[in-house]
Amino acid sequence: MQYMIVLFLLFLIQFSIASSCLAVNSEQQQEFAEEGWNRVPDSMRKEVQDTFLCCGFNLTSVSSNDPSCELIQKECCSGIAGNCQCPPCLYKLEDKINYAFKLCGLGIFFSFTELLAVFLARRYRNQQDPTCLPARAVFPKNYQY
Repeated sequence: MQYMIVLFLLFLIQFSIASSCLAVNSEQQQEFAEEGWNRVPDSMRKEVQDTFLCCGFNLTSVSSNDPSCELIQKECCSGIAGNCQCPPCLYKLEDKINYAFKLCGLGIFFSFTELLAVFLARRYRNQQDPTCLPARAVFPKNYQY
């Protein structure tokens, strides 16, 4: 019985998280990403900038505490003469963030699989073992008590 309760609670949690991830639109995703960018330490921002060859979060909000982009600009603009700027990290991360939120939709499939497991566990938990023969000599079928 506890197994069924745990599975049902897991279903509720997974279904609610997956549904909320699918309900987030692209503007909200950008807001979440910007909030996350502002909360992480400078070392993490620098690591993201180095990995994706981008500079800053977006062009509209340049923060004074963003890591320096001098080395990244040299890597981004190698072989390009003139005024060259690396793209902001928002555009580089947008596809990855969108993919992560869409991947949460897969959680709906697994949550319904767990709901099916709840019903199957309830159905088969008290089933008799077919290899075990009933004791007919002690308890005959046609005998009334």
